[in-house]
Amino acid sequence: MSPAQPNHARLFRSLHTPTEPLALANAWDVASARVIEAAGASAIATTSAGAAWSLGSPDGDVLTRDRALELIGRIVTAVAVPVTADIEGGYGTDAAGVAETVAGVLAAGAVGVNIEDGTRPPAELATRLAAARRTADRAGADLFLNARVDTFLLGIGDPDTRLKETLARARTYVDAGADGIFVPGVTDTATIAALARDIAVPLNIMAGPGAPTVAELGTLGVARVSLGPGVAQVAYAAARRTAQELLGTGAYHSLAGGMAFPDLDALFSAPH
Repeated sequence: MSPAQPNHARLFRSLHTPTEPLALANAWDVASARVIEAAGASAIATTSAGAAWSLGSPDGDVLTRDRALELIGRIVTAVAVPVTADIEGGYGTDAAGVAETVAGVLAAGAVGVNIEDGTRPPAELATRLAAARRTADRAGADLFLNARVDTFLLGIGDPDTRLKETLARARTYVDAGADGIFVPGVTDTATIAALARDIAVPLNIMAGPGAPTVAELGTLGVARVSLGPGVAQVAYAAARRTAQELLGTGAYHSLAGGMAFPDLDALFSAPH
């Protein structure tokens, strides 16, 4: 663990409040992390999808643990704010593998992780969460363990009982050691309010076009708002649009609005 990790961990935990929800524009490499930090972010969260794409892998537990941990370490070293890492299902085939990943995350200096259930049985994610919590406790680390419930994102189960199933999973994951619950794929205010009301730990919602604002989500009880792979998708869309214009019409209009070279370069020129 880094010397700054205990203070960063306390700070990161304190930032989870509906009064002023923690807003996370997820980063996928050092440059995006530095840009987001310079914009005023109080913490950096990684996006596993964006990280995988930047390293030449698809999303979905394909990226190897070693490559993921190396990137997390680079981001932690590059910024002065707390970092929480999205580690998909834990980059391991079982609970022991997840424990190994979490040990590596702590060694890299991060203060939190996201672990998702996806299509796994809830009991399996609970086992993985418990292994992650034991690993952090043995290391004497204050790790913020965020459990992602994918019922809404993946359309799991009957729509009429999806909220009930989500809440049941959330209770299971909190009992296993989760500090927060992440429910992506839901933007309906009544559903979000019900989730916040009935989940005993901070609620994380993934936002995007059409979702309530950060402040509005706070009034519903949401303590953490993240953008997932959204920022990376916008960045890659800009690259595609610019390339298509160049190769199609031979024009360069898509380059307008980019960050000024001196501003971007300065993020890496001065000591941090």
